[in-house]
Amino acid sequence: MALSTDEVGRFAGLLEADGEALTAAWTDAVSALLRGRLSHAELRRQSADLQDAFRGALSGGATDLESDAAGELRALLSELSNTRARQGFTATETAISVFALKDAVLTVLDKGVAIDAATLRDYVAFSAFVDRAGLFTFDTYVRAREELISGQAEQLLELSTPVVKLWEGVVAVPLVGTLDSARAQVVMERLLQTLVDTGSPYAIIDITGVPAVDTQVAQHILKTVVAARLMGADCIISGIRPQIAQTIVALGIEFGDIATKASLADALRHVLRQTDVRAARRGAGRRES
Repeated sequence: MALSTDEVGRFAGLLEADGEALTAAWTDAVSALLRGRLSHAELRRQSADLQDAFRGALSGGATDLESDAAGELRALLSELSNTRARQGFTATETAISVFALKDAVLTVLDKGVAIDAATLRDYVAFSAFVDRAGLFTFDTYVRAREELISGQAEQLLELSTPVVKLWEGVVAVPLVGTLDSARAQVVMERLLQTLVDTGSPYAIIDITGVPAVDTQVAQHILKTVVAARLMGADCIISGIRPQIAQTIVALGIEFGDIATKASLADALRHVLRQTDVRAARRGAGRRES
């Protein structure tokens, strides 16, 4: 239900004439709902800013929240939602902060003249306007929270897939936990980028921390190895425990000519031997020339 032009004007006048009383009543109502999680001064500032935005929207002739005149109000409600999402408040607590304006208006009206039928109709129409503002705040909060959680998940994913330089020309990817498609993509991208940045000819993929290896996990590992080979790097898979070895054999998974080792130390020793062989070959080639 949209506000009529007359209702807009009357409530704009109410917000203007009883501004201080409304701010105080609104602040008290929100403070009680949030149980002191924000300071009274901060809540008063937020209430005053929102109240000014409501008054500006109504003074501009906004009959509903989608009106152009309500643009500043929508922006302020979005800012409130984003801030509360980052501060750890719930969507309900955020929306209630807006809904509490209805209680504040009713408190102010009760202190004035007796509420007649016309005033009651105006209040019902204004309550519907505030309800839409509260629902807008709720929806905006949910989107902001989803973006925040998604960003945190990406950060955790990156932190859980480090690429470590073990030796000159040798990098390692210690995998811990389940390796799904999303994480496998991150592993591949970070490994390839590190190979480009360091020019390393060897990469060790350590699966000691992977609790179980199934066909899907093996396929992810093999794709990473193939991608690294296309970049000119040899890969060694370490952390092949007896249980994992039995599982790989039972599943019929073939690693082909990919070197596998029981531990990261064994893999590093293997790489150092290969490095010595390469160095010896280069030295022999220079002596012959």
